[in-house]
This record gives sequence, C-alpha cells and structure tokens, in this order.
Amino acid sequence: MNATSVLVLGIAFAILAGIMSGTFTLPMRYLGRWAWENVWALFILVACVILPIVIVSATQPGFIDVLANSPQRAVAMACVSGFAWGFGAIMFGQGISAVGISMGNTLVLSISAALGSLIPILLLAPEQLHQTQGRVILLGTSIGIAGIACCGYAGFLRERSQKDEGDNMRGGMVGQARPFGVGLLLCAGSGLLSAVFNIGYSSAQPVLETAVRMGHSAFAGSNLIWLLMLTSGAVPNFFFCGYLFKKNDSWGKYAVANSSQLYILAIIMGLLWGGNTFMYGFASPKLGKLGPAIGWPLTLITGLITANICGFLTGEWRLTQLKDRVWMVAGLVAMLAAIATLGWSSTFR
Repeated sequence: MNATSVLVLGIAFAILAGIMSGTFTLPMRYLGRWAWENVWALFILVACVILPIVIVSATQPGFIDVLANSPQRAVAMACVSGFAWGFGAIMFGQGISAVGISMGNTLVLSISAALGSLIPILLLAPEQLHQTQGRVILLGTSIGIAGIACCGYAGFLRERSQKDEGDNMRGGMVGQARPFGVGLLLCAGSGLLSAVFNIGYSSAQPVLETAVRMGHSAFAGSNLIWLLMLTSGAVPNFFFCGYLFKKNDSWGKYAVANSSQLYILAIIMGLLWGGNTFMYGFASPKLGKLGPAIGWPLTLITGLITANICGFLTGEWRLTQLKDRVWMVAGLVAMLAAIATLGWSSTFR
C-alpha cells in the first residue's frame, strides 16, 4: 500500500471514529426507564473494560511483555491521564442528560478539540508550529473551533426559544432534569478533562513504539495504550455509579419488566464509543508523526456534526426559530471545511 493510500485510509477511519462517537449517546434518549447509573455502569463496563480486553487479547496476546519493556513513565502517563479522563466521562454523561445530545457534545468537543489538538503538537514536534504542516493544522483547528462556536451560539438560542417547554423536550432521556447552568458547567468540565485523553495518548506513544520494535503492529500498540487508559478511567466511573446505586436504591432497576431492550441499547452505547476509540487508534499512526494532532480534531469535529444531526432527527431543535437553525448550519459548514483542511494537512511532511 503506497503512502497516499495509507493517508486516505487513516482519514477515512478517523471520520468513521467520529461518526461512532457522535451516535453513541443517541440511545440515552430511550433509556429513561433506568436510572442514569444503571445505564452508565453497563456502558462503562462494555466500553472501558470488556471491549479493550477482548481487542488487546486478539491483536497483541503478548502484551504483558510489551508493558514490561516499555518506558514506565509512558505507562504511568497512560494510567494517570486515563484516570483523570474518567472524571470527565462522568461529567459528560451527566451533562448530556441535562442539556441534550447536540448542545452537550458542542460544549464538550469545542474545548476538547482546542486543547487536544494543540498540546500534542507541543509534546511531539513543537518545531512543526513554524512549518507548513503545523500551520495548516492550526488553521484547520481554528476553523473547527469557529464552527463549534457557531453551534454553541445556536444552542443558546435554541434554549431560549424552548424555555417554556421544560421537561417536555427531554422525551425519554435518561437522568434527571437539571438547571441549564449546571448542565453547562458539567459539559465545560468534561471538555477540559476530555482533552487529557488525547494528551495521555500522545504521551504514551513510547508504548506503541516498544510494541512495534517487538514485532507487533502499530494498531496493536495503540490498543495497548487504550487498555491502560480505559481501564484506569473506568475506576472513578464505577465508584460514582456505586455511590448512586446506594443513594438512589436503583440497583434493582436492572430487573424491571421487559428490560431486554434497555440492556441492548446500553451495550450498543458501549460498543459504539469503545469502537470509536480503537478506530481512532487505528487511524492515528497512518497520519504520520503528528497523527494525534491531526486525527483528534478530525474525529471530534466529525462526531459533533453527527451528534447535531442526531439532535435534529430526535426533535431537540423542535419549536426553534429560523435564525437558531441558520447558526447551526453555518457551524456545520465551517466544520466540514475544517475536516477538509485537517485532511489536507496530513499530506505535508
């Protein structure tokens, strides 16, 4: 496979990862018969424990040896950043329940895209900031952030247009209603901690390099990083869900009548989000040395476009005014331009 084909494949899988990321919260609109902790605990179990173990076992059966030979600082960075990201995951789940799919994803991804793209450049190749590829990455990220800002403003306009509807707009969304300001703070905190996810992946690249030196593929090396990060991130999520199970006496909701559909939807959530992470891990090495800086905003922006389309289709923009939707469309157009720019940046070496 020539270099151009590898780049195209990397871009395609980064976009596919974004689509999976943008749709994984959609089942939350139909899980209202369970408490939030019932949904989130099963989701985390599938996405952050079961799926990583299965994939690593299939792609890198000798992963214990790889870890033993990897720089321990890189292993520690993966675990610590994954643990920190776990708190951001909690905030994300609570924030989406509070403000909806499109608005929640807009706020979270805007902050995460800005920090998660720029910091890897500083960590991996700061000299690139003054070269063509680095400048094009900065341009693409800036266009994406501008588009996200348009979507964010559209979200505020939407909230004002729908202020008299209240809980009627939530439909079957899992979780409890919260003041809009609380939802915004949760999403902002999640965005800050979500950026740590890509920073941790960038800092743990020596683990991937060790795997390659030992005869494994770059994809297998990426999977090992995700295993470290995701299982570490699962810890605070399980503790928080355990606290809510005890507080709300909600463990028994797993046994509600006709709950098979609820289990299926929560498992689909886990497979979509976990799958998107490994898709990103497959795409990133194919985008060159600055793969994390290119693939991260590419995936996030695609995810945001997808999440907003889901929001439109599920009625989150019902009863809004024309100008609200115009701002949203303008943001989506800008983000499509950002995707094209970031894809173009990967052609520079």
